[in-house]
Amino acid sequence: MSAEKLAFLQNFYTDVTLYVPAEPEPVAAAPKAVVPVAAAPAAPEASKTTPKPPVRDVQLPSKSFSQPSAGLERLAAGFHHPITAPEPLVEAPAQPAQAAERPVVAAAPVAAPPAQPADAPAVPPVMLTQFSTLGNNAQGVILLFRLPPEQFVKLHRNVFLNKMLQALGIVMADVVLVNVESDLPVALVNLRRELAATHIIAFGKNLLDTTIRNTQIYEPVQFPGIGLSYLSSATVELVEYDTSLKKRLWPGLQRMFGVG
Repeated sequence: MSAEKLAFLQNFYTDVTLYVPAEPEPVAAAPKAVVPVAAAPAAPEASKTTPKPPVRDVQLPSKSFSQPSAGLERLAAGFHHPITAPEPLVEAPAQPAQAAERPVVAAAPVAAPPAQPADAPAVPPVMLTQFSTLGNNAQGVILLFRLPPEQFVKLHRNVFLNKMLQALGIVMADVVLVNVESDLPVALVNLRRELAATHIIAFGKNLLDTTIRNTQIYEPVQFPGIGLSYLSSATVELVEYDTSLKKRLWPGLQRMFGVG
């Protein structure tokens, strides 16, 4: 902006001259020889008031301060305008990508397991009872127990059992010790398949399947059809330290083995 234009604008708005364009200073000339000149008459004192520059019709830019209240009116209108919730954006459903064409492979048929015959008899649980043995079977005598394995392997040194067999006229090497390894009784058919038993003495209850309901304790039972004698007793731990039980066991053993 030129100095004249700035001075006009200041004078136009305030009616006071705030800026006076500076006059160019005279360029100092080279000194010349002084020639005496007659003094000229003194001019009257110039007025101290700076003359105002002529007023010109200047068009202000349309952008500067044109309708200054218009912005306030628009701002005020924004406060009173009702606020509406933005509409929810609804996403268009994604188009499923076309799957690549693949050759259809038929699944191989799975062979069905062979059907069990409907009339197949179920195996009785006692037929699955396992048992372990200790000793020989030269005389066909079996002593039947249900004990932990660590106790069963020590029975051949048991003093009570050795004295009992000695009274019957046999020794420990002539019998087989059998340990039933289940809460269920052992099947007699499985036992006779492994051992040629003629006399079975059971120390405990529920040890042989065919003698559960038709025998009494300390009473020998004969099976003439298979040539077998059977006698049940209390557990060896009880009989060993109970004299009354020994007195009940001994008569049954005498009748079973035919000794006086």
